[in-house]
Amino acid sequence: MHEPNPIDVAAKESGEPVFREVGVGPWSETHPGEPRPDDPASPNYDARFDSGLLDNGDRRNVLDRYRYWTVEAIRGDLDRQGRHGFEVAVENWTHDFNIGSMVRTANAFTARTVHIVGPHKWNRKGALMTELYQHVVNHPSIDELVRDWRSRIGAEAEEAQQRLDNAKAELAAGLIDDDEASRRMTAAQRMLENARDARIIALDIVPGAVPIETYRFPERCLMLFGAEGPGLSEKALELADDVVYISQFGSVRSINAGAAAAVSMHCWIAQHAAVRA
Repeated sequence: MHEPNPIDVAAKESGEPVFREVGVGPWSETHPGEPRPDDPASPNYDARFDSGLLDNGDRRNVLDRYRYWTVEAIRGDLDRQGRHGFEVAVENWTHDFNIGSMVRTANAFTARTVHIVGPHKWNRKGALMTELYQHVVNHPSIDELVRDWRSRIGAEAEEAQQRLDNAKAELAAGLIDDDEASRRMTAAQRMLENARDARIIALDIVPGAVPIETYRFPERCLMLFGAEGPGLSEKALELADDVVYISQFGSVRSINAGAAAAVSMHCWIAQHAAVRA
């Protein structure tokens, strides 16, 4: 029998670690004497609360403000706040284990939608249930994904133009004042410009790609990610408007696909998202 590694022995004797408590216990313990918010007769009744979580506690990986809320309520609140203008798509031809990690990161940065291209099943372990709060759409092929994207962007442009025309018409008819007209027209014009500037961006290290460090992400965009190893398919690269790579300085050709997705999404966040306190 071999001698245990001295580091293992020292670690065991250190008394570490002591982890902080994650989440909250049952409502009766954390809010003693307070009426339950799932009781319609209660003065603090709130339909967003989940009775099972109030009974047993909430140890989920969610923000504290969402403790005890139902999945539907959390997803709805994220939609109400407004998800960001970028979407992400990942090819699932090799059943990549990184997809779960990508979904989790997309939730953290409130991507508008996550698209899974290829077989419907994907490894959800790395997502840690965050797919429940994220809009996830499946597509059988890259062609179908791109058709869907371009159709939705076209519809957004038409809606923006209609909003712009309506604001001008209501102003001319005296139905709204100058300030309200300016507010509406500014919002509609921005929506129209975002639709016109929308691009499909492939993330891969291939000839002709530009470094992400100097790339300016459009506010409305679809990022394409490939599988660990082979990268993006030829069709995905062919249909992309731009191809971007993450600069690397070590010996490996590429970084982990889940890490690449996180870096890319955060680049968009750094360029477009307001900092939240």
